[in-house]
Amino acid sequence: RKILSVLSLASAVALAQYKYEPAGPPPEELAPAIREALQKTGHRIIAPDGKVFAELWFRAQAPTGPATTEEGVSLTTIPHGSLVGAIRFPGRGADRRGQSIKPGVYTLRLAYYPVDGAHQGVSPQRDFLKIIPASEDKDLNATPGYDELVAMSTKASGTSHPAILSVWKLDKPEPAGLRQHEGDWILHATIGDIPIAVIVVGVFQG
Repeated sequence: RKILSVLSLASAVALAQYKYEPAGPPPEELAPAIREALQKTGHRIIAPDGKVFAELWFRAQAPTGPATTEEGVSLTTIPHGSLVGAIRFPGRGADRRGQSIKPGVYTLRLAYYPVDGAHQGVSPQRDFLKIIPASEDKDLNATPGYDELVAMSTKASGTSHPAILSVWKLDKPEPAGLRQHEGDWILHATIGDIPIAVIVVGVFQG
């Protein structure tokens, strides 16, 4: 019985697969300047039940600025606070903390978690994407500071903590797609010509 239970559980896990496919153009809910700055083809994440979990789009050209000297940052050439993409949740979404996010369209801005002891061990790198309601974020070229980003992003989470996705720069370009690592599903994509990885499904345990 124990062996059968283990096999049944393994089968259930194997069947609970997320899938990847290209998505169409960025959504009309975005501000026109933001929409025009994004890649024309996005990334669609299909949940195990066959429904679309999320669609993401990233900048066609990466924002540039002086390289940061902050420790633990992988996307060093993109200025903190830059708008780097957008995400749409057709149904109820979730962030890296497991916070529930209402269906809708959101922008994605680069931020670093603070070195304050409260975020110890949350990820190998400090890069994160703040999720912000598209209706609250219309300036493509703005680079809000950390506190302003938090205030903007809590409107997506509905809690005192911003809605976030973990992101980092890959060592080399890889084909767009979805990879599984333990309990996480990781999207490989690009911001301009910068190869990145984003945990789109998975909750930090810690």
